[in-house]
Amino acid sequence: MFDELFGARDDQAWLRAMVDAEKALAVALAKAGVIPASAAAEISQCPASFDSAELGRAAVGPGNPVVGLVQAMRSRVSAEAGLYVHFGATSQDIMDTAAMLLARDAVGSMLADVDATAAACARLADSHRRTIMIARTLMQHALPTTFGLKCAGWLVALDEAASSLRRLRFSAQLGGAIGTLSVFGNTEVPRLFAAELGLSEPLLPWHTNRTRVGELAGALGVLAGVLGKIALDVTLLAQTEVGEVAEASGGGSSTMPHKQNPVRSVLITAGVKQIPGLVSTILAAMPQEHERAAGAWHAEWETLNSMFSILSTACSRTRDLLTGLRVDAQRMRTNVDMTGGLVMAEAVVTALAPSIGRAAAAGVVKDIASSGRPFREALLKDPRVGLSEADIDKALDPAEYLGSADEFIDRALQR
Repeated sequence: MFDELFGARDDQAWLRAMVDAEKALAVALAKAGVIPASAAAEISQCPASFDSAELGRAAVGPGNPVVGLVQAMRSRVSAEAGLYVHFGATSQDIMDTAAMLLARDAVGSMLADVDATAAACARLADSHRRTIMIARTLMQHALPTTFGLKCAGWLVALDEAASSLRRLRFSAQLGGAIGTLSVFGNTEVPRLFAAELGLSEPLLPWHTNRTRVGELAGALGVLAGVLGKIALDVTLLAQTEVGEVAEASGGGSSTMPHKQNPVRSVLITAGVKQIPGLVSTILAAMPQEHERAAGAWHAEWETLNSMFSILSTACSRTRDLLTGLRVDAQRMRTNVDMTGGLVMAEAVVTALAPSIGRAAAAGVVKDIASSGRPFREALLKDPRVGLSEADIDKALDPAEYLGSADEFIDRALQR
């Protein structure tokens, strides 16, 4: 079977891409004057429907499905045109080119979802720029921030991951048996071949130079990390005892009717946790023997398939997650206030430092914060704190200690 080689759920996509490559090759050869135009016209009209199971069985012998595909295509055209099917190419030319076609389409689909997700982040960042929440470091309450700034952080990370994807090189592959194009010796053909498929022309054939595939895997790995970060944040913020956000719908339990699990976030996490291992497989396959790899190149097919499938789904789910995210601003503020002002201890140190020095101020405030007394009341009564009641209240106001959050949000939105 075809998926004996690929482990692929969409073997028809591979077949279409390989057929497209074979047809484009014939057209390029005719335009370069290497084969008759009539043969190219016939090949380009060859029916594209093939039995993937039959081709898969035929692929086991040669170790790739191109040989069987070429035979099938030759059987569907005249004997004269059949002489020029796959003319001058090697199996890897077709497989690598097909992989680049699939990668281009998969990345394009991912980018559409990433852009929509980034737009949702931008809306959340702008509308919640004054929604105060607690920032957490090492899973503990730290200082006040805004939900808008958190969303701006997601936005910038998505933008940076998307930028890496947009820089990827989707290049056609055409080098013949060993990368010399010795059959027809025409360097015009690779340019025409790439143009016919809408791919870039490489400087020279890249049969065992797998930088393109490595860059692709790396960019997809970074995207997976960004999606995983967003899903993890939402999962933590949606915990019952936190309750600051919730997914739009779904997430019911089979036994506990009261639950709404963050199922989108959970499924995104489940997907992206598989990606680092797949990235490592691609990188491990980069060192390849001489002019044609003995197994490393073959290891890429199923790995790329899995990456495309998992990440396409994760991108779609992240888009759905953030476009429908429910934000509880009141619960966010309640969680800020639950410590009775202790999270503002740094702000009090900053206010007190000009009069007694920062080190001394930090010592006084730490002593008061650990006393067990209500923080504001203890500050007002402690003689070491030479601040007015108004100054203390200002220092204890989270809205007055947001630093450059607004400016950072503006930077993210302007970018």
